[in-house]
Amino acid sequence: MSNKLIFKDKFFIPFDPAVNIHSVPDSFILQQEPHPLALLAANDLKKYLKTQTDWDHNFGLYPSQKGAIIGKMFGVLAVKTRQNEIGYLAAFSGKLAGSNDHLKFVPPVFDGLSDQSFVNDGMRALTRLSTEIKDLEVRTPAGFEEQVELLKSKRKNHSNSLQHQIFDHYFFLNQSGEKKSLTEIFKKASYKNPPSGAGECAGPKLLQYAFLHQMKPITLTEFWWGLSPKSDQWKHGHFYPCCKEKCEPILSHMLSGLI
Repeated sequence: MSNKLIFKDKFFIPFDPAVNIHSVPDSFILQQEPHPLALLAANDLKKYLKTQTDWDHNFGLYPSQKGAIIGKMFGVLAVKTRQNEIGYLAAFSGKLAGSNDHLKFVPPVFDGLSDQSFVNDGMRALTRLSTEIKDLEVRTPAGFEEQVELLKSKRKNHSNSLQHQIFDHYFFLNQSGEKKSLTEIFKKASYKNPPSGAGECAGPKLLQYAFLHQMKPITLTEFWWGLSPKSDQWKHGHFYPCCKEKCEPILSHMLSGLI
């Protein structure tokens, strides 16, 4: 990849000038087997993941590394800028090394870890309720059962309210500039509620950043990095399609007019 950044965007990573401009497809491509441009971007990102020292995350690839093993899905989106530069954007699903803010990776659609976020206040309230419940449950005298049940009900209601508030702060664009919330998107897809973690996958993050910064999406692919958390479902370095449960309804909106 070229180190010369002409287009002034800290998340845009240009391809080498030697990349054949004629290899750019006419229409957007989304498939499990990556297009050559997506493969070029993915290989560049994999090289970075093998050698980076910007953050510490245990993918389970090195026995000497400490901490919980958390494999991660990464995504790359080849794009064309308004200046007709060809390059790519990179993203990870969920959080990486306990943070949303990392060099080389586009930001989340909504940052619930921000110091100013209502999510932090909501989570602290849940923690206080859980602590209060635990303190009452370990007391030896009887007579606190009703109070515990009331607190558990309060905690459940607060958790549900916070989750819906979070959903309503996720808004997704498409190339026409049409904006929809998670709640709207999943209601149209006949879901009662969006699944937990919806909107935090790599694909939607990448497309959102591209649309916000007037970049034309070319092709998208995702790959798993690290050990699989529970089974052999995810294999290190392998490419996978965007997930159906969390991503399909969102991408149906975001890719409208592109495919």
